[in-house]
Amino acid sequence: MFQSQARRTTTRTVFGMLVLTFYAMFYLLGMRGNAIRGDFLLYIMSGIFLFQCHTKAISAVVGSEGPASPMMQHAPMNTFTSICAAAVSTLYLQLLSLLCVLFIYHVAFTPVVIQQPIGAMAMLLAAWLSGVGVGMVFLSIKPWAPEIVKVLVTIYSRGSMIASGKMFVANSLPASMLVLFDWNPLFHTIDQARGYIFLHYNPHFTSSTYPYIVASGLLVIGLMGEFYTRKSVSQSWAAGQ
Repeated sequence: MFQSQARRTTTRTVFGMLVLTFYAMFYLLGMRGNAIRGDFLLYIMSGIFLFQCHTKAISAVVGSEGPASPMMQHAPMNTFTSICAAAVSTLYLQLLSLLCVLFIYHVAFTPVVIQQPIGAMAMLLAAWLSGVGVGMVFLSIKPWAPEIVKVLVTIYSRGSMIASGKMFVANSLPASMLVLFDWNPLFHTIDQARGYIFLHYNPHFTSSTYPYIVASGLLVIGLMGEFYTRKSVSQSWAAGQ
C-alpha cells in the first residue's frame, strides 16, 4: 500500500515538474504566441499528460513479468495477465495523477474548461493504447536481446519528446516538416486532443482514428511475437530479464 502511495506521489510530482519546466521554457523563449488561443497552461498540460501516458505504458509493458519469471509457475498466472495488469495499473496511475493536477489547477488558479471531454478522453486512451502496442513489440523482442531493447526503449522515449508534437501544433507546421511527425500516433493523439479541448483549434492534418489503427497493428504483431517467444522459453532467460 505504501509503495502504491509513493508511486502516485512520484507521478504527480513528475507531472508538476514537467508542466513548470515547459511553461518556463515557452515563456523564456517567447513561444506563447505560437500556442492555441485559450488557457496556455492547459495547452502545455494536454501535451504532457498524453506523452506521459504513452511512455509510461511502454515502460510498464516492457517491464512486466516474462515467460521465464518464477511467477509464471503459479497457475493460472500467465504472461497475458501480467501484461494486462501492468498496462491497466499504469492507466490508473496516470488518470489519477491527471485528475489531481487538474483539480488543483481548477480550484487554486482558474476553472478548467474542456469543450469536448469525451473526445479528449478518447485521445488519452489512444495514447495509452498505442503505448501498450509499442511496448508489446519491445516485450516480444526483450528475451532475445534484453540490453538492446533497453536502449531502444530509451531512444524511443527520448525521441518522442520532440516527435510527439507536444511543443507545437500540426496546423502551424509547413508540409515539409509535417511529414517528419505524422508517422507517430502520439503526434496525432496530442493534436486531436487539443482540438477537443480548445474551442478555437480545429486540427486539419491529423486523424483521430490513425492511432487506434496503428495500436491495433502493433498489438497483433506484439502478441504474435510474444506467443512465439513463450513457446521458445528458457529458464536461463530469467537472469536476463
